[in-house]
Amino acid sequence: MRLGVLDVGSNTVHLLVVDAHRGAHPTPMHSEKTVLRLAEQITRNNHLSKQGAQALLEAVESAKAAAAKLGCEELMAFATSAVRDADNGNDVLRKVADETGVDLTVLSGVDEARLTFLAVRRWFGWSAGRLLVLDIGGGSLEVAMGIDEEPELAESLPLGAGRITRTRFAHDPPTRSELVATSAWLEDQLAPLAKRVAKLGTPDRVVATSKTFRSLARLTGAAPSAAGPRVRRTLSQTALRQLIAFISRMEAADLAELEGVSASRAHQLAGGALVAQAAMRALSLEELEICPWALREGVILRRLDHSNGDEATVRRGKTTGDSNRLDLGELDQAR
Repeated sequence: MRLGVLDVGSNTVHLLVVDAHRGAHPTPMHSEKTVLRLAEQITRNNHLSKQGAQALLEAVESAKAAAAKLGCEELMAFATSAVRDADNGNDVLRKVADETGVDLTVLSGVDEARLTFLAVRRWFGWSAGRLLVLDIGGGSLEVAMGIDEEPELAESLPLGAGRITRTRFAHDPPTRSELVATSAWLEDQLAPLAKRVAKLGTPDRVVATSKTFRSLARLTGAAPSAAGPRVRRTLSQTALRQLIAFISRMEAADLAELEGVSASRAHQLAGGALVAQAAMRALSLEELEICPWALREGVILRRLDHSNGDEATVRRGKTTGDSNRLDLGELDQAR
């Protein structure tokens, strides 16, 4: 079947279309993004602005039309931290549903961690043993660990690359005092998580996902995306430290010119790098392996797992009209 996944994140609205069926490897057929930077559209009273809400509505309508044109049988739509954190998030989602017919499900941070973990587990397989997975988004950091497909630990912390940039940096590039203070603050924020991870033992494989980690790995010498998803890519703590010394002195406009850095995320690259470094230090990780699959693939895989019709992650509907809602009931039952 042809499936569409619509991911409303802190920076972009991303439509991924795949051909897939249960037991098969999902094959990407189309990908398109609209840069909205919703997290930057949150007002002082913690509301998503009218402009941000309207831009979201238009982006969802456009993605829905693209999914229908591409022949998607189902469109699974979800939103993460930017909408999750806005006090008027539910009102905005109701308006989007009423005007577009697309019913966005707000994923909790824990469910983000669990679905991302599922994607990484499927990518590397059982031979990977006990996995430790890190994912830096725009608004949050997800960490999950376990030996099965359901992680023993799944946590989300408000330490995303965009959030750190907005709340900790007042200058572009950030000043040395901002960098030092933020690094020390991140160390304190991650200390409790490090203790919980340590109780689970030593991971057999440590993996990172997300655009932030991919960009950092590329800037430290990992193969470009053109080399294909199966090329092994890594990020070491040593290389990251050297990279931070370089990029922390550059303005966002200059960072956007670097290969592997998208213009829409260049402004938060230094913040994301500090989060990555702090997480690696807190968890005593010398190297991470980059996984090409993450949250969107996890949503697809969960849907395929329940494609026998008894329980479905998605309530089936037509992308041209009926509302599609991501049903996380089976996730709750698995906890």
